[in-house]
Amino acid sequence: VQLQASGGGLVQAGGSLRLSCVASGSIFTVNKKNVMGWSRQAPGKERELVASITSGGSSDVADSVKGRFAITRDNAKNTVYLEMNGLKSEDAGTYYCSAYDPATSMMYWGEGTLVTVSS
Repeated sequence: VQLQASGGGLVQAGGSLRLSCVASGSIFTVNKKNVMGWSRQAPGKERELVASITSGGSSDVADSVKGRFAITRDNAKNTVYLEMNGLKSEDAGTYYCSAYDPATSMMYWGEGTLVTVSS
C-alpha cells in the first residue's frame, strides 16, 4: 500500500487549504473495505487523528476541527481529501494520510505534508 499526500503549504490564519492523498495497493480493490484518514503532528506533540472516512463514505472529524474541516474521498480515483477552512495557528503541523485495512488490522501511513499557518 502506498499513500502519497500533497497540498500542504503556508497559509494565513483564517485561510484554507485542501490536502489530497492518492492511494494504491491491494486494500483498494473493488469491494474491499478500508478506512482512510488524516492525522497531524505538531512539533513536540503526539500525532492526533483529525478525520477519517470509510470506503462506504461514513466520516468523522475531531472536535477541534469540527465545522472547519471536511474529509471526502473519490473511490474511483483512490483519493481522499481534507478540506481545511478557517485555519488557526494550532492547526499547523505535519499532516499524514493513513489507510486502515480492517481485514488484517494493518495501518499504513504515507509521508506527511507540512501545513504552516501564519498569524
